[in-house]
Amino acid sequence: MRLGIFVPQGWRLDLVGIPPEEHWATMRRFAEQAEAGPWESVWVYDHFHTTPEPSEEATHEAWTLMAALAAVTDRVRLGQMCTCMGYRNPAYLAKVAATVDIVSGGRTEMGIGGGWYEHEWRAYGYGFPRAGVRLAQLDEGVQIMKQAWETGTATLHGEQYQVDGAIVRPLPLQRPGIPLWIAGGGEKVTLKIAARYAQYTNYAGGDVEVFRAKSDLLRGHCENVGTDYDAIVRSTNLNVIVGESAADVEARITRVAQRLAGTLGDARAAEVVEQWRGSGVFGTPAQVAERLSELREAGCEYTIFYFPEAAYDRSGIELVEREVAPALG
Repeated sequence: MRLGIFVPQGWRLDLVGIPPEEHWATMRRFAEQAEAGPWESVWVYDHFHTTPEPSEEATHEAWTLMAALAAVTDRVRLGQMCTCMGYRNPAYLAKVAATVDIVSGGRTEMGIGGGWYEHEWRAYGYGFPRAGVRLAQLDEGVQIMKQAWETGTATLHGEQYQVDGAIVRPLPLQRPGIPLWIAGGGEKVTLKIAARYAQYTNYAGGDVEVFRAKSDLLRGHCENVGTDYDAIVRSTNLNVIVGESAADVEARITRVAQRLAGTLGDARAAEVVEQWRGSGVFGTPAQVAERLSELREAGCEYTIFYFPEAAYDRSGIELVEREVAPALG
């Protein structure tokens, strides 16, 4: 199983208490340490407002971080899970991503989705189109990006986007273009878009039975559109807290909840942590390895880890590096 890891960038209230002038140093050191470990890739989120509640706490912009991380790393691949198609014109986004691919020496991944965080959509003046429109934007936007990266220009007179001879030069270093991760498990549209265009899919949450069900649906879409299901790498994201013992795990969870409570309040912080328990892996290294083995048996080939304590305490990450990653090959 291939492994990626999220950088603490503030979106999930994971830089709280760290002075803003130290944010980039924290993220840079984290990426440098990840590069020295078993991680294939380092990831950021594409959001403007914190979650689960908008707040005054920092959320650093995804593609600015992508360029910065490209300049301070040499090995790890760099992705976003996932860029919101509606936040940037797709020809412009293709240009940005191609530049990051040049800076990184060909290590860029394009995670892309339809977007969902209504509060930030409206706050930034994008409105909030209905789901069908957001997914139509995703479909047309991916077509524009692929055309731009493959040929150096893009033209599309679509219902959502109109570009006419947009020049995207230099081309990305990766040929025929930057790998596309179509993120989301929408059964009728998102997975069909993935079947047409994706090299990777991502179903967040890590539930084994849900993963199997989404994979079966993807297979059906691939058969319908005439693409190779086996050529698409299927992945998931997991919230992870790992400790030496059950008591250590609970102590770590308590510390995370206390940090969240400073912004969200005790009740909301406890609710968030319980939601994370249901959509992640909290346990000892053996428990984490067992859960990941189950996902691998279900067809998951790539897992991206989010550690809520990453900016404050790397000992849990080091446990995974030392005791879990070797067991996953």
